[in-house]
Formats: sequence, structure tokens, C-alpha cells
Amino acid sequence: MPPLAEVLRGSLVERYLRCGKPNCRCARGLRHGPLWYLTVTLGPGRTTGGVVSARQLEEVRRGIDRYHQVKQGLEQISNINRELLRRARKG
Repeated sequence: MPPLAEVLRGSLVERYLRCGKPNCRCARGLRHGPLWYLTVTLGPGRTTGGVVSARQLEEVRRGIDRYHQVKQGLEQISNINRELLRRARKG
């Protein structure tokens, strides 16, 4: 299990934006970006997040990957525990 300080729940979203200046390259279709956002759903209709800098991007990706590893491990433990409960009922 990874250290909890290195686990991060959320999704990375890559965005390309227009700045709105009429003479900018983005007005001709070459948008600014990529800009990366970390989004986290807190509950129905509640999402939070923020911009992830280029230097934080790999750390955030690793944190999200670790979250999925922990979640998968917990799911396996839960499956084992359900099986143990089932066997105990029969025994």
C-alpha cells in the first residue's frame, strides 16, 4: 500500500482555451493549452478542483494511479471477507 500522502482521488482534464482577443492565434483556431485541471466529485452536483501546473502533472498522475491501486486492493479484501463470511455461515 502506498503512503497515504501519495494517494489522490480525482480526474485529470486536459483543456484548450480561447482568450477572447480578436487578433490572437486562438481566434484562428489554435487554442491555448494544454491546461490541466484536477476535478473531484464530492457528491451529487458538487464538484471541486483546480489547475495543475506542468511541474505537478506527473505527481498528480501518480497519485491518481495510486488511488486506483488502493481502491482495487480494498475491493479484493472485501471479496475475501465476503467469502469468509459465506464459509462461516456454512460451517
